[in-house]
Amino acid sequence: MTMDKTGRDDPRSDGARYAVLVTGAELVEDARTLLADSGVRVIYADGYASSAELADLARTEAIDGLLVRQGKIDAGVIGASPRLKVIAKHGSGVDNIDLAAASSRGIPVLRALAANAQSVAELAVTLSITLMKDVGRLDAAVKDGEWPKTKYVGRDLGGAVFGVVGFGEIGRRAAALARGLGMRPLAYDPIAEPGLTPDGTVVVRELDEVLRQADVVSLHCPLTDETRHLMNAERLSRMKPDAFLVNTARGAVVDEIALVTALRAGTIAGAALDSFEEEPPRADHPLWSQPNVLATPHVAGASRSALRNMAVQSASGIIGVLQGKGYDERSCANKPGSQAA
Repeated sequence: MTMDKTGRDDPRSDGARYAVLVTGAELVEDARTLLADSGVRVIYADGYASSAELADLARTEAIDGLLVRQGKIDAGVIGASPRLKVIAKHGSGVDNIDLAAASSRGIPVLRALAANAQSVAELAVTLSITLMKDVGRLDAAVKDGEWPKTKYVGRDLGGAVFGVVGFGEIGRRAAALARGLGMRPLAYDPIAEPGLTPDGTVVVRELDEVLRQADVVSLHCPLTDETRHLMNAERLSRMKPDAFLVNTARGAVVDEIALVTALRAGTIAGAALDSFEEEPPRADHPLWSQPNVLATPHVAGASRSALRNMAVQSASGIIGVLQGKGYDERSCANKPGSQAA
């Protein structure tokens, strides 16, 4: 056993200066090279490993940093290695990380701000178009031997109201893309300045106003105590019966049981979901029996550029902390050194 430069026992014998645990798939090459050139040995964990398994691995490898792609990062994982100095999220959502536990240990939790914003916005608008243009239903009909050409009457995107719930970087980009298609963006955000933005989006302070007017309600808010099951039975009932719900945010923002009920009753016309309360969702999920549901496997932020941006930004944040250079305060999701996040 050797001693590291801070005088602590260093269990590593491979010459690496630091060890970083990545919870999920391999990082893109640029991020791997950046970490290797900075003396970091990377250990990969299965993205669906339990918290107990992640804690065991963190303890065994005496990790200095944690790069979170998937998995539940609870207090046990955070406290497993006394060397842990920094946690970085391969993305912006940190609802799977115990921020209070990290704060109490003085560990910053860094987000990859805006790294995947364009990719997520693009899928949100793509799903909206697919729903509004009945692509799924028409595709199924043609493949089933039908030819509904003479009976079909479609919707216009031009003039339709594109409702945005959460007007951060992703919501703003989604609104801009929708506006480019001739749609009218209407956004709700409790902290954004209400009124007309310079690029033509109307921002309101009442969620009900968006629900009542929107032809598509696209969710772009983080998962917090306040937004969990934000779209419940009551709020779904306030949408227009010919409107659609699109969720490229966190799965638990939508009450899935209430959504199934609303779809069956015709309360709304359909939904497209990229994330779910439980991932992967079970094979017999009641949503799958609904013909007006589109589903993608939480890949909104998985474009080539987004994956590179998230990985490099996360790796850079970890390296900056481990090398004593600090971090961008804007990216920090918690309050290191406090007892509450």
